[in-house]
Amino acid sequence: MLLGVASFLASCETDIDVTAEWKDITVVYGLISQNDSVHYIKVNKAFLGDGNAYTYAQIADSSSYGTNIEVTLVEKSITGSTRTFQCDTTTVYNKEAGVFYYPRQVVYKAAFKIPSDINEKHYTYHLEIRNKLTGKVVKAQTPLVKDFSIDTPNPGVTKIEFISENNQRIKWYSAKDGRRYNVSIRIWFDEVFNLYDTIPRYIDWDFNSVKASSIVESELLEILYDPQNLYPICKSLIPYKDDRENSVTSRLIDKAEFRFNVAGDELNTYMEVNEPSSDLLQEKAEYTNIQNGYGLFSCRYTKTLSVPIGTRTEERLIAEDIKFVDRIGN
Repeated sequence: MLLGVASFLASCETDIDVTAEWKDITVVYGLISQNDSVHYIKVNKAFLGDGNAYTYAQIADSSSYGTNIEVTLVEKSITGSTRTFQCDTTTVYNKEAGVFYYPRQVVYKAAFKIPSDINEKHYTYHLEIRNKLTGKVVKAQTPLVKDFSIDTPNPGVTKIEFISENNQRIKWYSAKDGRRYNVSIRIWFDEVFNLYDTIPRYIDWDFNSVKASSIVESELLEILYDPQNLYPICKSLIPYKDDRENSVTSRLIDKAEFRFNVAGDELNTYMEVNEPSSDLLQEKAEYTNIQNGYGLFSCRYTKTLSVPIGTRTEERLIAEDIKFVDRIGN
């Protein structure tokens, strides 16, 4: 996952003081997750020039270091073992429109798997960026969000229904080094097109985020939700709003996937600093955990629990008249 750098540039004056002394300002964004086998680091440079900064931002050479920097990730454990990974330059072609040039942009990647014993050896990841031309070194480090336990739904449950008139709970125990939890229920179903082609699809039922009081593990957290809200959500999000809906012959319900997207402590702080403020006169502070630069280097983790959806929920969805039919064997 790569984070944008627009917030950094947007806080700067667009009219540049051309008499100011030139300074190399490195802007870094990267997140490390044990869910990933390829890890990306975004590195750009702020710059001075004669004119409007936003004009320069649209020119790749103005904000990209290219191959003029060495980007290294070092994995360290409490046992003293280390592994070092050199990041290669690569190009992404789907960057959305924004302050910096798009859709093509150079980033830095390293391919490696996070060890499975992270809960025991407590690995930390150290980022070092060395400018080949100037010798400048930029550093940052992060722990990893550790694994955690889900209490409700019980991981052993064989079916789940969304039929109760009472609020239900999603409960879990906080992870070590995890601070913010974005929880959702992903509803999976199959769509049959033109009687023959079956394609899996999903919609997400999102809830408000929950924050642990600390990054110490095993704090019991929970979310309340109304099961009856599933049906208007499905009726709103599932039917296509274009001609594709005419090609859908039927839909078959599959499973509910409870998803926990966990942000590390530094990532949570960055998000809090950049959340909208009701005070229009309040000047937002710039947040960074990058040594000798600006930006963010932190961690995240996604944990899921999948539970098949039961027949009573299937019957309710069929009654909503959005092309759901009985799944054989459900």
